[in-house]
Amino acid sequence: MPDADELVADALAAVRGTDVRQAERQLDRLMVGTGAADGTTAVDAALLRRLVRGLGRLWPRGWQPVDVDRITARRLDARAARLVRDAMAVQRREQAEPVPTWWDDQLGGLTAEVRGDDRGVLAGWATREGLDRVDALRAAVDVLALVESLPPIAVLRPPPGSTGATTSRAAGTARSGSPMLDRVRALLAKAESTTFPAEAEALTGKAQELIARHSIDEALLAAGSTTGDLPGGVRLSTDPPYAGAKALLVQEVAAANRCEAVWSDDLGFTTVLGWPADLVAVDLLYTSLLVQATAAMLRGRAERRPGSGRRTKVWDESFLNAFALRIGERLRAATDAADQAAAETAGAQRLLPVLAERGEAVQERLETLFPGVTRHRLSVRDAEGWSSGTSAADRASLDAGGGRKPRQVPGRR
Repeated sequence: MPDADELVADALAAVRGTDVRQAERQLDRLMVGTGAADGTTAVDAALLRRLVRGLGRLWPRGWQPVDVDRITARRLDARAARLVRDAMAVQRREQAEPVPTWWDDQLGGLTAEVRGDDRGVLAGWATREGLDRVDALRAAVDVLALVESLPPIAVLRPPPGSTGATTSRAAGTARSGSPMLDRVRALLAKAESTTFPAEAEALTGKAQELIARHSIDEALLAAGSTTGDLPGGVRLSTDPPYAGAKALLVQEVAAANRCEAVWSDDLGFTTVLGWPADLVAVDLLYTSLLVQATAAMLRGRAERRPGSGRRTKVWDESFLNAFALRIGERLRAATDAADQAAAETAGAQRLLPVLAERGEAVQERLETLFPGVTRHRLSVRDAEGWSSGTSAADRASLDAGGGRKPRQVPGRR
């Protein structure tokens, strides 16, 4: 009788190859199972066992639960991502301690949980998804092939089971100030929902003002602390369509909030490096501004001149790139104004060295994690879309003083 682990290994090898018929033959063998009375159960257990092992190997290589969930949905589909969530829940029960709180928070946010006995994980998932056994096995093997093929990425936080896993503060979480974050979220939510550009301008500007002040307060507080915190990182989704424009928007928001951004186009995310309060700001602002930019783009489409010869995709991309650059100018102007006001209050001799030291620490973190980054030059492919995007950003501008000229090199990847 064939061994269940061998059946899984053969099916996986066939899926990785180019012979479609061989892959189907190996899938048929999985369907038959080991030939024993519990042969199908043994195959399910072998698949889950190998998937759990594969997930466990990803954590020391920089991957986090939300990253694996995102790339599975991107390269396969949402159904496959739900299987990965179930497998991550199984793996969590086997995970060596210590396991940081933020790790369990991520799993909880993904609703990753084991329903019943481990032996029924695959069958239970197939039933919930309405899959017959052939389709369920095919999907499971595809998920396993993906998980085992993922490359190492930057380790942003100590993974479970490692030294420092529970002692480092989670990146992307503020030391305090939840009421401030609640106010920022409320302001941005209103900015997203309003149909009046002037109101969106005022709301978004106020949000950036609060964020900039909070960042300065955090910097001054940390300067007198002995905790030894280091810059951390978060990954933000920059999936198609218009992945490059989304990555540019992340970078512009990051630069305005004392962070660095690196775009990994092939993996569908941008890594943002910075201090915890600043990372929170980037996440909140990027999410909100992407909503606002998309809404403005759709309105701009309706305002295009009749008979325009340019394709909608090219126009959209130019619009979003222009929007990102102009918004970046406004955000940086707001931050500069907050810095100036804080320097007058706290004293430039006290504040400026602190900000410079924190900036150097972020840059050092960037050079350590991404020593080979390259820059990508922006090209304008549709002048009408660029002009419309710039105008839309002006209507959502953050009136905090003079702006800067757009940088020649708008992104890294």
